[in-house]
Amino acid sequence: MTHQHPVLPAVEIEPQHRDADAAIIWLHGLGANGHDFEPIVPELRLPSSIAARFIFPHAPEIPVTVNGGMRMPAWYDIKAMDLERVVDEAQLLESARRTTDLIEREIARGIDSRRIIVAGFSQGGAVAYHAALTFEKPLAGLMALSTYLATPDITRPSDANRRLPVRIYHGSADPMVPMMLGERAAVQLREMGLEPSWQSYPMGHEVCLPQIRDIAGFITQCLNA
Repeated sequence: MTHQHPVLPAVEIEPQHRDADAAIIWLHGLGANGHDFEPIVPELRLPSSIAARFIFPHAPEIPVTVNGGMRMPAWYDIKAMDLERVVDEAQLLESARRTTDLIEREIARGIDSRRIIVAGFSQGGAVAYHAALTFEKPLAGLMALSTYLATPDITRPSDANRRLPVRIYHGSADPMVPMMLGERAAVQLREMGLEPSWQSYPMGHEVCLPQIRDIAGFITQCLNA
């Protein structure tokens, strides 16, 4: 399948002790870039049994309506910040396709699809939901951080990922993406037959140390299963 865009540029961090046999593709939030979550890798303190390559792609710069049309790294345009989140669905789907290209590239590099985790924070999480759930080969897991399901009407799990392990993380004091949007995503996934697990923290629109520990646990569980 050919797309009009090349593979997304990304920060890549190889495992230190041996060649990668797993991959974690992690999408940043609005206005950030692939370097945003780079410092989290050593903080995870993953066991030596896990040799995962971390891939942190950079979103393209596009005008964002809710920020006065300013150009910034974004996976899709947000047209209104009401609770329903009016988003540019075509741009979101294109970002999901480009995420799928990254997954396919890891498979081409020799990584089994069942050892690939997709993660996303905020806007990146909305893309991660669609890319991972609709992917046609089984994945290891999906982590949704401080995010929401922007495309519930068109995001349907593929046969391969109907039982995909999904972990949702959210801050109870998140002023950007209210926790109820994260809770709604969990309900929507359950209606699709998935069994997402949920964890909230007393934090805003961010990541905290207890959450980093929980993320490390989920990665270990998915890749050591």
